[in-house]
Amino acid sequence: MDQSVKSRRKADLKTPTGLSQEGVKDISGGATALLADVFALYLKTKNFHWHMSGANFRDYHLLLDDHGAELLAITDPLAERVRKLGGSTLKSIGDISRQQRIKDNDADFVHPHEMLAELRDDNGALVQSMRELHDVCDEHGDVATASLLENWIDDGEKRVWFLFEILRDTNA
Repeated sequence: MDQSVKSRRKADLKTPTGLSQEGVKDISGGATALLADVFALYLKTKNFHWHMSGANFRDYHLLLDDHGAELLAITDPLAERVRKLGGSTLKSIGDISRQQRIKDNDADFVHPHEMLAELRDDNGALVQSMRELHDVCDEHGDVATASLLENWIDDGEKRVWFLFEILRDTNA
């Protein structure tokens, strides 16, 4: 292999963005951690969708399918935003598991209201992480990433709201 090929393989991404190196590092790192959380919450939402049971099965099953679709729709634009900035993003399921902050739930059975309460809290945590990343974007003048986050925050708040309202009359 010639030296030019070797040097290209080791070259930094350094995509021209107009942001400082520190900004690229801070935003890319935060966005990649957020992406890991989105994947973790997506899979947990689908897990609960697949394992839903009880009197309100159909309504909850369909609601969680909608929530899963919203979460999955975030993944590609978020990962591509990191790359547009010149950062590196997730590469594998193992990478997701090392970076995720949303905890998995591998229990054999979870009561439907416990599922919804856990998803309400996890979506709330995801929204908070998005707000924190938005602040980082503001610090570095990254209006494009901030703009994406604003829509996703609104979607996340809606998921929290729906789950909250479903559980209002329960102890969950």
